[in-house]
Formats: sequence, C-alpha cells, structure tokens
Amino acid sequence: MQRPKICLCLTCSTLAENLAVLEKYRRWIDMAELRADYLTDDERLYIRRFPAMAGIPVILTIRRLVDGGVYKGGEAARTALMARGLAFASQDTSKNFAYIDLEEDLDVPCIQDAALAFGTRIIRSMHNMTDTVTDLPAQMAKIRKTGYEIPKIACTPRTLVDVSTLFKESASLDCEHIVCCMGMFSSPSRILAERMGSFLTYCSPPADNIDEALTKLGHTDPIQLNKLYNFRAIDKKTDVFGITGFPLTHTLSPNLHNEGYHKHGMNAVYIPIKSESVKDALDFGTVLGIKGLSVTVPHKEDVLACLDSVSPEAAEIGACNTVVFGESGTTGYNTDAEGFEKALREFLQVKNLRGKKIAIIGAGGAAKAIAYTVYKLKGKACIFNRTLAKARFLAEKYRFKYAVLGMESQKLLEEYSWLIIQTTPVGMGAGETDDSADPLIFYGFAGNEQVYDIIYNPEKTPLLRRAEQTGCRICNGYSMLKYQAYKQFELFTGVPYEN
Repeated sequence: MQRPKICLCLTCSTLAENLAVLEKYRRWIDMAELRADYLTDDERLYIRRFPAMAGIPVILTIRRLVDGGVYKGGEAARTALMARGLAFASQDTSKNFAYIDLEEDLDVPCIQDAALAFGTRIIRSMHNMTDTVTDLPAQMAKIRKTGYEIPKIACTPRTLVDVSTLFKESASLDCEHIVCCMGMFSSPSRILAERMGSFLTYCSPPADNIDEALTKLGHTDPIQLNKLYNFRAIDKKTDVFGITGFPLTHTLSPNLHNEGYHKHGMNAVYIPIKSESVKDALDFGTVLGIKGLSVTVPHKEDVLACLDSVSPEAAEIGACNTVVFGESGTTGYNTDAEGFEKALREFLQVKNLRGKKIAIIGAGGAAKAIAYTVYKLKGKACIFNRTLAKARFLAEKYRFKYAVLGMESQKLLEEYSWLIIQTTPVGMGAGETDDSADPLIFYGFAGNEQVYDIIYNPEKTPLLRRAEQTGCRICNGYSMLKYQAYKQFELFTGVPYEN
C-alpha cells in the first residue's frame, strides 16, 4: 500500500486566493481539494481552470450544508457546476481535476460517466457530522458503487473508544479508502492515517487563516504534519508514543519528544491522544501497539488503578505521568518529581529547602509530585486548595500544614511565601488581563516572593505577570516540562535524551 497523501483543503472565496495559499504550502503537500462551495458565484464559473493553475492533483468538491459544507443552492445547480468543472477535458490529464468528491446519495450518471471518460477518479463520500460510524467494512462496501471509486467515510467519534473501533475495523478493508475522523478526538486518525490504510489525510492552514468550521473538524496544519510529526516517514515499523489528557488544548510535549526522535535518528512519532477517560486511552494504546504514554490533567491519579504495575516512586507520590507498554503489561512511573526538582534547583540555585516555608497551590496529581519533592528537599510547606479535604489528605502525608485557598488564609499564605508554587490548571491559555485566571487574585504580593507556576502556556500567566510587576522572581513550568520529558524519553526508548 502507498503511504497516505497530504491533501490541502482550499476554502478561500476566489481562485487567486486559493492559489496563493497552495503556493505557500506546496512543498508540504501532495494534492489539494478545491472547495468550490466556498467560492463566490462569479468565481465558480471558472473552476475548470484551477487544475492547470495548481500544477498538482486536485479534488473538486462542492459540499452541501448537511455534509458540513457551505453550498446553499439546489441539487440541479450543484450538478451543473460539477459538470462545468469536468467539461472541455484536456488531452493533458494533469490539467483536469484528478478527483471529484460525490456523496453517497448523489447518483447522476452523466457526471459519473464524464469522470470515467476524462480519467477523473470518484471519491464516494459519506459524512456523519454528529456521530461515529459502526461496521466500517459494511458501510464502505455499501457506498462504493464501482471498483473505480475510492470510498470515503468522515464521521465524528464521541469518545476515544469510537476511534479505537475505527482503527481496528479499518485493518480489514481491502480496497483504497479514506477514513477521516472529525471533532475533538480526530488527531490520531489524521496523523496516523497510515495505520488506517487511508488514501489521504486532509489538512488546512493554521486556524487564524481558515474557516473556523474546518478547525472544529480537526484539520491539521500541513507544516506541523511534516515538521512536527514527520508524517511522510510514518510506516508500519514506526514506534508510536503519545500524551493523553482532557481537554489537552495546550501541550508542548509533542515538540520535545519528536525533536528527540529526530535527534537520535529514531523511527518514532509522539502524538496527542485526547480522552475523557484514561482507561480509554490505555485501551487505545493497546489497539495501536503504542509503546508509551505521557499522562496529564486530569488523569495522573486515576491512571494508577488501571495499570499492571507501578514504580515505587509513583506509588509513594500517588500519581503517575508516564506509562510504558511492555510484554508484561503497563507500568506506571512519575517523572514530574525528578523534573520539578531539577527545575527548582535551577531556578533557586540552592541544594535543598531546609528551613524554608513554601506554599503549594493545589492538591492534584502535579501537586502530589511537587509536595513529595519539597519534602525530599527538607522544606516545610502548606498546601492551599479549594477543597480542604484534598489539601489535608496530601499535607498529612508529609506532616505539612494545609488550608483552604481563599482570602481567609491570606496571613498563612504570607507566612509560607518564601516560595509559592502554583500547580493548578488555572491560568492555562489565559490572556494577560484575565483576572479570573489568577488563582491568588486575593493575595497581595510584597515583592520579595519567588513564584513558580507549572503552567508554561502562556509564558507568563496572569499570576506570574502580577507577581513580576511587584518585583518577585518568577519562573514558568517549561523547565519542569523539559526535564520530566527527558526522563520520559529515556523510559520510553532506553536512550538518554541529551546523549
């Protein structure tokens, strides 16, 4: 089977604008899809010219509203427009549309005959914009009208379990096909199109340059597909790793891990695997033969009960951020503690925390690793959390103090403010002036505190920005991310990251 092609979806309102986008990304793609439903009425009159302008294979698509497109005209007008796109075929087939996308319920013999006569292959598509598709092989056989057609199913998985099922069922497909997941769980199917046996994967320019609806469908940036995920090199021997969490909207882990594989010449890829359930993510890993998973919010604690074995440190901490899949099953580790310790020593330039009073904000999975590290370094801490019971549970483990996170604890926070460590997701992806994204908005900085926020996107959270303005020394969580990722990389591959 040939490796999947990268198809750039073009959704500008004029042919000239679409051509400009194509030129920008030409080196990163194999073909393009002209979404004529996005063109103005006047521009649609000249779609026949586009294949020669493009100079690469082009799919002609005029998508209806019901199938996720924007075409509002009637079926007769749409059929006439398709005919215009195929008319006056050139003897040089590179100047004709290489493919035309026809929905499963569109049965227009003249269009189909013209496509056959002019060497234009038919992609016969079915779209489910709200749900997944069950029994993939039967559905493919149903929509494929002739052996000349490429059946395509685009659906919207509701959970990662649906994606796992599609990967399993695609293995039994024995014809050229396209399987395309849409929505929040779509990334694995887009990046690992080879594992689905898919003829192509669709991509679009970055979200700020395209129709927002395409972003919601799960389209990937073509440069990211190539440079970050090395899409064209993915084959059956490629080792797959990933990160799971929810909502998993901001993560630089793929950048760090994939850069490491490239650096060491490894045939491996690391991808985002969004899941509301960590068990679903582990099952997905088993289905795809994944070698290792990074685990992030909110799964670091729940994952422990799903594993076959756990390292002593992860068991002591009570949280796991790393899962290795091996012959004896799944093994959990915690690299957050080691990563945080290296980052903290780098930030503070100290060997230990003896005699220092430290505030830990939050009591979740990341806070558990940080509390463990503070205790190991001989520091005294107070755990501040909105749910007092969780703060107490963590604090008593290390004989730390605990308090509710709120104005009533301001004096205690001042006492434990030599170093303030913010471990919650509050502030992730926030704007500069979003006060609601500052978990310590009630606290007035004196200017002599040191503040470490484990969030790294944005570079300065509202909390860090406010602390810096009063004179505090600040540090974001990128250093922790980097050092914990280096240790994960070694657990995954057996090779030190920085060799």
